[in-house]
Amino acid sequence: MLGASLLTSWSVEPGTLAVAVAVTVAYARRARTLARQGRPVPGWRIGLFTTGVVLMVVAVASPIDAVGEEDLFFVHMTQHLLLGDIVPMCLLAGLSGPLLQPLLAHLPVNRLRVLAIPYVALPIWTVNLCIWFVPWMFDAAEDSSVVHLIFHLSLLAAGTIMWMPVFETLPAPEWFGTGPKLAYIVVVRMVGTVLANILVWASAPYYEPYASGASHYGIGPLADQQLAGGIMLLYDSLLTLVAIAWLFLRMAEEGEARQTLLERGLDERTVRRAVRYGRWKELMG
Repeated sequence: MLGASLLTSWSVEPGTLAVAVAVTVAYARRARTLARQGRPVPGWRIGLFTTGVVLMVVAVASPIDAVGEEDLFFVHMTQHLLLGDIVPMCLLAGLSGPLLQPLLAHLPVNRLRVLAIPYVALPIWTVNLCIWFVPWMFDAAEDSSVVHLIFHLSLLAAGTIMWMPVFETLPAPEWFGTGPKLAYIVVVRMVGTVLANILVWASAPYYEPYASGASHYGIGPLADQQLAGGIMLLYDSLLTLVAIAWLFLRMAEEGEARQTLLERGLDERTVRRAVRYGRWKELMG
């Protein structure tokens, strides 16, 4: 029964499709312009940005949305992980300064840079997530299409803000190098782990729309909620391991590059900034 729902419950809203198409077209045009200027966008960035757009559409237009809203909490949780974490990561990783230059030229960049400060971004994300985790807020989102839209938009926006200091779509503070980024990601994942454990160790369902909705799928409401928490725990664990491995490798590479550049007699501040922003290869010639 679940398999049938996942195959048939597709509903692409015009607004969602229009946004996805507009974003994709704008990205493609800017990438083409940069390629003509001899500054092509790396294929991996294009691939990640495209993946982000596709996952955004899948999250809100596929059966994940229909089944998650009406019946299964763990499916709804999967949707939230997509919108609040994976989609922002893919979109931000697919962007760069040259790609955003026309947009940033018309935005108050100096004011927006505050969102790239870790101790600003992290509380925004944490408060947003915790607010929507409260049962009566979550239930309100399920009862009202307007509130539900706000819920999804806030997840996407807060997730983007949270990941912005890591990907530095807008420049983060100079002190926020690879080591602090590692600590930042660990803290983020700890917040998710705490919330996930609340679901896993619950003795009763928290959310009214799912108090009996999963029964015809052969999953009890409490088991459904605990499965949602388990998915959060698994996701947080895997992402933390990948992030730690990536950042440790990057720290080792940066340390070696820093030592090499200093041995060549380059200015310490110049070396520090080059390593901080990943431009040491330019100095090595």
